[in-house]
Amino acid sequence: MGSSGGGGSDGGGDRQAQPLLGKLSESESSYSSSDEHLVNRTGTVWTAMAHIITAVIGSGVLSLAWSVAQLGWVGGPAAMVFFAGVTAVQSTLIADCYISHDPERGVVRNRSYVDAVRLYLGEKSHLFCGFFLNFSLFGTGVVYTLTSATSMRAIQKANCYHKEGHDAPCSVGGDVYYMLVFGLAQVVLSQIPDFHEMAGLSVFAAAMSFFYSFVGVGLGIAKVIANGVIMGGIGGIPMVTTTRKVWRVSQAVGDILFAYPFSLVLLEIEDTLRPPETETMKTATRASIGITTLFYLCCGCFGYAAFGDATPGNLLTGFGFYEPYWLIDLANLCIVLHLLGGYQVYTQPVFAFLDRKFGGGATVVVVEVPLLGTRRVNAFRLCFRTAYVAATTALAVWFPYFNQVIGLLGAFTFWPLAVYFPVEMYLTRNKVAPWSNQWLAVHGFSLVCLLISAFASVGSAVGVFGSETS
Repeated sequence: MGSSGGGGSDGGGDRQAQPLLGKLSESESSYSSSDEHLVNRTGTVWTAMAHIITAVIGSGVLSLAWSVAQLGWVGGPAAMVFFAGVTAVQSTLIADCYISHDPERGVVRNRSYVDAVRLYLGEKSHLFCGFFLNFSLFGTGVVYTLTSATSMRAIQKANCYHKEGHDAPCSVGGDVYYMLVFGLAQVVLSQIPDFHEMAGLSVFAAAMSFFYSFVGVGLGIAKVIANGVIMGGIGGIPMVTTTRKVWRVSQAVGDILFAYPFSLVLLEIEDTLRPPETETMKTATRASIGITTLFYLCCGCFGYAAFGDATPGNLLTGFGFYEPYWLIDLANLCIVLHLLGGYQVYTQPVFAFLDRKFGGGATVVVVEVPLLGTRRVNAFRLCFRTAYVAATTALAVWFPYFNQVIGLLGAFTFWPLAVYFPVEMYLTRNKVAPWSNQWLAVHGFSLVCLLISAFASVGSAVGVFGSETS
């Protein structure tokens, strides 16, 4: 774990970067130099916050009550605050890697996560990082497709329960249809050229996430008031055996742990900002983490206070609440609308990479679009992005439990992507001497995160392959 840091301490990072930058200027000139003057960076703290909140606050915020129920009144809130701190640290480390200074080329912008890893840590690390990064981004697209179908189905069930009664079977289907509708919408949204053009979509998606989070919090508060008592216990839900309790705690830690990081898209967001980019990004990051932590604490704690040991896995789709049914419908619709933007936040980095790599000489055709008039269409962008969306939709349809496997694999990829690479880039960039106090502190942070990630991975594995947590 210390090899990369050691290379940074004696200037190895700079020696490695110079020839590497030379390669970049030849093979990716359309990205690193010739198109640089065309990039219009007008982003502000507010647009950065919109991107971050869209990426971080997913529908999973409504499942945090279940996590608090496993950890209890002390462990649940403490875990949320702790992981908020971890996210703040690793986000700061990555934000500092956006601007690099090369003796020959001057200021170099690392406009994506993998480019920063390649510059500071070399080609092997770049390949290793790229594999897990693109796998995680693709998996997120699959999971968002599945989650959207769950929320659409919940709208059907809420209407059924309202008409037939809360004890009615209300068995509804239609997941494939909903996934196809979501995929069709993503085909259209995927034609947004890049991050620089999607600030409006992110603002809209962030507003949707605020709305359904407020609904979850509001219904939880109303339920607590109606009950007249705060439910739940210090140690969380008691289990029959200690082993089952450990697995449940492990899964709950994993749910909270993976609800925070947005390192996969942080540099793409930072690349949309006007100078000073790094300081603006750090300000947006701190504010966004504070806001998301507040929402997480409210949703998690009020949900647990309302239901205690009977806390559902999701306050809206798991039917902890049945009425008012129209508000449940509206909140689930907002989840779907938020996921439309969230999908794009996590797929635009993939699109941008392929555009830079293969789309430089793509054919542009003029087509007549109904209601929109004449439009210029990039043939490569249209074909590849449509195929990508079709692939995520098809996998969601063919393998509807894929989100459970992604949870397991996400646990394994969290540490290298969200902790290890940011730490090693920081050590290389700042030429931190091996075994110095700073070197030990940063590696201690990395080791603690590794152990927590391993613990969460075990719980996820048990949840997928075993029945011990049921």
